[in-house]
Amino acid sequence: MAHLLRSRVPTWPPPPRGPSGHTHQEHDTGQQCYDLLVIGGGSGGLACAKEGTRWGLGGTCVNVGCIPKKLMHQAALLGGSLHDASHFGWEVAQPIRHDWRKMAEAVQNYVKSLNWGHRVQLQDRKVKYFNFKASFVNKHTVCGVSKGGKETLLSAEHIVIATGGRPRYPTHIEGALEYGITSDDIFWLKESPGRTLVVGASYVALECAGFLTGLGLDATVMMRSVPLRAFDQQMASLVTNHMASHGTRFLRGCIPLKVERLSDGQLQVTWVDLASDRKDTGTFDTVLWAVGRVPETGSLNLEKAGVRTSPDTQKILVDAQEATSVPHIYAIGDVAEGRPELTPTAIMAGRLLARRLCGQSSDLMDYDNVPTTVFTPLEYGCVGLSEEEAVARHGEDSVEVYHAYYKPLEFTVPERDASQCYIKVVCLREPPRLVLGLHFLGPNAGEVTQGFALGIK
Repeated sequence: MAHLLRSRVPTWPPPPRGPSGHTHQEHDTGQQCYDLLVIGGGSGGLACAKEGTRWGLGGTCVNVGCIPKKLMHQAALLGGSLHDASHFGWEVAQPIRHDWRKMAEAVQNYVKSLNWGHRVQLQDRKVKYFNFKASFVNKHTVCGVSKGGKETLLSAEHIVIATGGRPRYPTHIEGALEYGITSDDIFWLKESPGRTLVVGASYVALECAGFLTGLGLDATVMMRSVPLRAFDQQMASLVTNHMASHGTRFLRGCIPLKVERLSDGQLQVTWVDLASDRKDTGTFDTVLWAVGRVPETGSLNLEKAGVRTSPDTQKILVDAQEATSVPHIYAIGDVAEGRPELTPTAIMAGRLLARRLCGQSSDLMDYDNVPTTVFTPLEYGCVGLSEEEAVARHGEDSVEVYHAYYKPLEFTVPERDASQCYIKVVCLREPPRLVLGLHFLGPNAGEVTQGFALGIK
């Protein structure tokens, strides 16, 4: 876990004043004192520290999230474009092969360059960086432990917690921890994962299975219930239908019971179909768990600072100012309760918080109508309410949905299947017919959604 300090002048605790009214700094405590201490080196923490882990700097997004995920998604899309190329007159040697090792090395080298860039930016902005594991001693003091075990006490007037979260392992399943991997691992594999079982129905599960299939690998998704539970369910069905028609297998209504390693090194997974109670088995090279995330709060000793967490999620409870139950301790990003787990929102929340702490602004983060995109093979972008949410909030008779299937021009010449390319706008039925939500499924969904999000905002 990376920890960042922003130090303009070390002025906390407030230095005693001499007879002339001038201040002087006492150094008898052995503690390093700062205006602002940021715990966490991810998107929110970096943004907060610069504006006002075992990986390098950058957190989940840079190291094991958005950046490597989207690059591998792009690699898979390029494979599809190569198949289309012959229809446009290009002579492409057959068969088309993909080299996982070469792709992984290029992606990992780019991530490492971002790590270094963050280090340089911190130095340029005079932010003191400690690579420590942090835990609270009291409301104003944190103990940092280095890799070698050396402890350092750090005190600050304001403390920001931006430690994010990590993938959850289903430890109740035999062999899950011993033989499975998560999204923390998939992007740093040196060799191809081969035949892969992805367990989960989240966007992480579908994105990983999608690019694995696109790279020519055998990918299966095991889902207990519905896909993309937090999203519009009509759109979620179109997403999985497209994936299924392009080679991704789905085991619906199933849960894994155990994972065993066979003598040949393969993994045998036993699962049960919840509808029939029938057990089955399959062999895979890799089992990827994508069954949710847990906040990085367990080792922070938050109770020593009086910081309250949700008993259900263990996330930190915050108000509109991002303040915790302790007014000078704040939490931003994935670790905060009720906040979208999205990099851009964490970055903006960090910047706005730093400006408020520095007295430069009073603006609060607006978490309404935040757009997002799921980078499945056919991308799904949305902003605002799903159709289900709109009906629940306003009533079925008050909601009207405009929708259309369409065929992207780039799909025409290679005669690609466009049966899941779809857009719908969820509106209030009565004037002024406010747009409540927009949902787009098709190529470049992120770019399309960005433009409409501005109008909806």
